[in-house]
Amino acid sequence: MIVNILSAVLFLIFMILSGFHFFWLFGGTWGLRQAIPTREKDLELLSIPKYATLLVALVLALFGLIYLNKLEVFNISNQLTNLLYYVIPILFLIRAIGEFNYVGFFKKIKHTEFAKADTKLFSPLCLSIGLIGLIIQFLTNYI
Repeated sequence: MIVNILSAVLFLIFMILSGFHFFWLFGGTWGLRQAIPTREKDLELLSIPKYATLLVALVLALFGLIYLNKLEVFNISNQLTNLLYYVIPILFLIRAIGEFNYVGFFKKIKHTEFAKADTKLFSPLCLSIGLIGLIIQFLTNYI
């Protein structure tokens, strides 16, 4: 039962995150300044191409569907899905740790809009996703 609840939570989180990326893809700007890493002088670090935004939106939706599968909506069980139940949380734990400059708990740049949002929201969310994913796997395989 707890595995179903946690899987549903991850499904919803991934669908919401995917939705934000689709929103930005089609021209929405709300929250965009906080979502793109910037340098200290608040200059754009990078210009995100549309295809990259689409790719991230689709991958996040796929991650959501993987956890929806955990609820046996699709009931697809193979080596790839079983591997993804480990890979997805690990990716988000790595994202939470960061690359030590612009993103993650150990970033150097800490005073931009993105850095503040990353510290308060994005990194804790990534840590939560990673931990919830690992808890799901632990409960599924060992209890």
